[in-house]
Amino acid sequence: MSVNDKTIKRIAHLARIAIHDNETERITKKFNAILDFAKQLDEIDVTGVDPLISVIPMTLRTREDSITDGNKAADIVANAPVTEENFFLVSKIVE
Repeated sequence: MSVNDKTIKRIAHLARIAIHDNETERITKKFNAILDFAKQLDEIDVTGVDPLISVIPMTLRTREDSITDGNKAADIVANAPVTEENFFLVSKIVE
């Protein structure tokens, strides 16, 4: 895959980057060099290689999945200016 001047101008437009006409050739060459380098990765044979998620073995800490009501309704509405039966009261804004 390679890019041309038109593609570079489109990428610059999408990224909201100002590129002058005299810079497009230089940027196109650099962009194509990056793509050529990345293309080399396609040539690597990775059959039988497990995907690596982390270089350090990690396990997630788990907890028992249990349903609770929290019993904190009074704490939650404690700082509200107006409440009623552990509900927030707000002014009517739509007629």
